[in-house]
Amino acid sequence: MILSFRWYGPEDPISLNYIRHIPHMRGIVSALHDIPAGTEWPKERLIELKERIESAGMELLVIESIPVHESIKLGLPERDSLIEAYCKSVQHMGDVGIPVLCYNFMPVFDWFRTDLAMKQADGTTCLNFEQEAMNRFDLSAGTLSLPGWGAAFNSNELNKLLHAYESVDEEALWDNLGYFLERVVPVAEASNVKMAIHPDDPPWSIFGLPRIITSGSALERHINLVDSPANGVTLCSGSLGAAPSNDVPSVIRALGPKKRIHFAHCRNVKISGPQSFHESPHPASLGSVDMVDVMRAYADIGFEGPLRPDHGRMIWDEEGRPGYGLFDRALGAMYLQGVWEGVR
Repeated sequence: MILSFRWYGPEDPISLNYIRHIPHMRGIVSALHDIPAGTEWPKERLIELKERIESAGMELLVIESIPVHESIKLGLPERDSLIEAYCKSVQHMGDVGIPVLCYNFMPVFDWFRTDLAMKQADGTTCLNFEQEAMNRFDLSAGTLSLPGWGAAFNSNELNKLLHAYESVDEEALWDNLGYFLERVVPVAEASNVKMAIHPDDPPWSIFGLPRIITSGSALERHINLVDSPANGVTLCSGSLGAAPSNDVPSVIRALGPKKRIHFAHCRNVKISGPQSFHESPHPASLGSVDMVDVMRAYADIGFEGPLRPDHGRMIWDEEGRPGYGLFDRALGAMYLQGVWEGVR
């Protein structure tokens, strides 16, 4: 296991030097966040990012992520040129020596929460998803600003996109994912880049949109779409763990022998009701995911890839990107490192 940390680039209020202070921290997970979906990533920008991280004494191990354009997910005619640009970005990753690409295939919305700063009894705040609050969102109301999105957007544009998905059910989305993988995975394999799909977060439909990467069986189906060692997964304990039906350690042990877990997100969540949960501290006793058994499962399968603490609370009056402060993620990293040493 290589302990890693997500860094949002030079604009991140958390410096690489601070991240380096975390004991055993070797890897950095980052991206070129200013490049729109569907645009080829310049090799020079990747070299610059890699060199900046290496100058701080760490390694750029994962790109999270190169966004997949909606036209690819919808299976529209222009997807071929967009996939071609995606393949070139993957080739550039390989040329620069960045080994893992984390990405997702969630329609329209990436990870989604109904509250980015739910107050806890101890004064901390955390990310929260509540189905009743979700049901109250009005997507037809003027300009919207939804939790989990970085900016407001026009409801007309959103509803046009939602309308486009009315003809795309789960099986159609699987077909479109397969079409994408059949073209990108061979390029990734030739470039020595491991593709690692992230589970849907939350792992169920929102706003009536299909979501397909929601369980261990879905991850199995995914890796069988293109049988290549380059076609793997990002095993996210928080995304899968939000659904009580997902036994995360069992999923790890099932996929482990296939050597398709290329990247690990370790976070805990507390299930608070039907399709409702909030982010919790990493320790097993404080959430609904047995993080000790999660780490034991990784030890059992001989996991050697990058693993990072995922969303943390905002603690000690820290201000910053919700879920991505320094302090609680550093605590999480040390908890995970301690458990790792113990189970091994």
